[in-house]
Amino acid sequence: MKKLLQKYKSVIRFILTFLLVYAVMTFGYKFYLQLSTGAVYYPDYMTHIVAQQSADLLQTLGYEAQVLPHPDEASMKLFINEKYVARVIEGCNSVSVIILFMAFVLAFSGRFKTTIIYLLAGSVLIYVVNLFRVVILSVGLYHYPWRKDILHTVIFPAIIYGMVCLLWVVWVNRFSKIASKK
Repeated sequence: MKKLLQKYKSVIRFILTFLLVYAVMTFGYKFYLQLSTGAVYYPDYMTHIVAQQSADLLQTLGYEAQVLPHPDEASMKLFINEKYVARVIEGCNSVSVIILFMAFVLAFSGRFKTTIIYLLAGSVLIYVVNLFRVVILSVGLYHYPWRKDILHTVIFPAIIYGMVCLLWVVWVNRFSKIASKK
C-alpha cells in the first residue's frame, strides 16, 4: 500500500488539492449567493452585471436591448427590440466555470507569481468570452428561436468549456510545475 501511495503521490496530491480548492470556493460562492438579497442588484450582483453588460454589448452591436428583473424567478429577462429572448440566471454569470478553472490551475500550481497572473488573466478571459457567449446566444435566439436547444445546450457550452480546457492545456504544458520539470 505504501509503495502504491508513493507511486501515485502526485496524482493523489492533484486530486485532493483540486477537490479541496473546488469545495472551498464553491461553498464560498454558495454563501455569497445566500447573502445576496437582491435588493440593489437582482438576483445577485454577478448575474445582474452580466445581464446588464450583455445588454450594453447588444446595444453596441445595434440592437435595442433591455434587461428587467424576472417577476417569478431569480433571473433577469433579456429583451432584444422589445422581444423577450432569454433569461440570465445565476448559471450564466461564469462564476462556477471560473471556480472550476481556478481549482484546476491551483491543483497544478506553478511559481506563485505566474500562477496568480494566469488565474487573473484566465478568469477575465473566461468572463469576457462568457459575455460574448450570452450576447451571441441572445442574437441567435432572436433570429433563430427554433434553434434554441442546439444553441443553448450544445454550441455555447462547447465554446465556454472548450476555452477552459484550452486554458488548462496551456497551463499544464507551459507554466505548471510539470512543465518546468520537462
